Amino acid sequence: MVGSSEPAVFAEHLVKRFGERRVVDGVDLSVPRGAIYGVLGPNGAGKTTTLRTLLGIIEPDEGHRSILGHAAPREASDRVGYLPEERGLYPSMKARDAIAFMGALRGLDRRTGRARAAEMMEAAGLGHAIDEKIKKLSKGMAQLVQLLGSVVHRPDLLVLDEPFSGLDPVNQEKLESLILAERDRGATVLFSTHIMAHAERVCDRLAIIAGGKRRFEGTVDAARGTLPSQVRYLPTHPDAAIAEVLPHDAVRDGEGWRFQLPGEGIEGLLGTLIARGYGIGGLSIERPSLHDAFVRIVGRDAANPPGASQPNGGATA
Repeated sequence: MVGSSEPAVFAEHLVKRFGERRVVDGVDLSVPRGAIYGVLGPNGAGKTTTLRTLLGIIEPDEGHRSILGHAAPREASDRVGYLPEERGLYPSMKARDAIAFMGALRGLDRRTGRARAAEMMEAAGLGHAIDEKIKKLSKGMAQLVQLLGSVVHRPDLLVLDEPFSGLDPVNQEKLESLILAERDRGATVLFSTHIMAHAERVCDRLAIIAGGKRRFEGTVDAARGTLPSQVRYLPTHPDAAIAEVLPHDAVRDGEGWRFQLPGEGIEGLLGTLIARGYGIGGLSIERPSLHDAFVRIVGRDAANPPGASQPNGGATA
């Protein structure tokens, strides 16, 4: 992370109501400059409304926010790239011209925009489609074109709302690479997602939102740390009495056993198991995944609401 100690994005007690419903309910955020910051949550958690409120697309009912040091977010609009959840490009426009056009909306001159568009499309493996009309591109290719249009003016802040939704695995990998490249360039990246795997791989920090409230803020490791690691143990000479030696939470797992990693470590227990003649036929210590931590933080019902997608793919939030 680089640059000023002042956060790129800051929000304090952000509230947005629609009728009687508080869709954003007292959210606090502080996104460090030069970081990749994920806003995670199930469908309907308030992620999109939070991003739109931060950007000044809609106004909060309570609280305040700042973008790149501006209390009025739109004052920083030329320094921001934004990919909304609802994608939209002019279908009859050529891909390179669409990217240049999006750059022009942020103050980039057309010639520079077209030159950068060609370079970026080549780098993204889309060089063959530079002069193709948008309507002839696949959904994934069109989505990447719109993403390139969001960064062609080289913004200081890139905001992406559910950017991975609808992309196949190859294009998801390209998007992850682009996000990392933007961070390496010095930009701050703020994105929302309900797909834990992407956040786990690229985020420096993240916030977990459910029911309009922020339930967690910190690093991926800190989120995982809300759950203990699990030990999977396979004895070489098992018998029923082994249960008296294992921790009280140990449960059968096939031919072996599974239990939480003891707070004092595993070494003493292993010594006892060997001394009693049970041996070690197999042993693994598994850290909880971000999805496991997410479910614990927001609750299983909130993590998997009726009609929602599974955590590794599916519908947008």
